Formats: sequence, structure tokens, C-alpha cells
Amino acid sequence: MILNEKNQERDVYVAIADPTRRKLLRLLADAKELPLHELTAQFQMGRTAVSKHLAILKEAGLVADRKVGRETRYRLNAAPLQEIKDWVSFYEKFWNEKVALLKNLLSEE
Repeated sequence: MILNEKNQERDVYVAIADPTRRKLLRLLADAKELPLHELTAQFQMGRTAVSKHLAILKEAGLVADRKVGRETRYRLNAAPLQEIKDWVSFYEKFWNEKVALLKNLLSEE
């Protein structure tokens, strides 16, 4: 589901569809917590644009933030990614079974 009203969660798949947001997640995965200015320094875009991407990740539950003085610090919450892992795992098993079946058929000839 896409965000239509306040307090509605954004779909995790929509949140990770953008390469900038995937890079943000990767940066946060490599650190315990990062302030906005350090994240912004990793992109060729302004602070406002990075903040908008972080807001989308936050709406999907992938990022948490906290204020430290005047600074906002962000950290990864990877738990919602489990849904994607489960989805990919299902199809990985499906294709592995199909490839094994094909190998068996080919080896019989």
C-alpha cells in the first residue's frame, strides 16, 4: 500500500525500490547511527532531498530517528526487510526445484 493518509505505513517494497534509499539503508547498516549531515555528504543532492528519502524509509519502519540537541540521528531497523527475504526465499526454492528437475530430465537422455 502507498501512503495516502497520515499514520499509514508505506509498503517496504516501495520504500526500497529507489536506489538512493537502498544506499541510505546500506550506509546505516554499516554504522550504529548517523546524523543527517553525514548521510547527505554521501549523495549529490541536498539535505531536503535526503530528508525526504529518509522520511519514506521511516514510514516503512526501516529507519528510526532521534534528536540529539539540534541534530537528528538515524539508525537502521532491518526487521521489516524479513518480509522481502521471505518472499525472495520462496522463489529461490521454486527455481532451485525447477532447475533440479530440468537437470534430471537432461541427464536421462
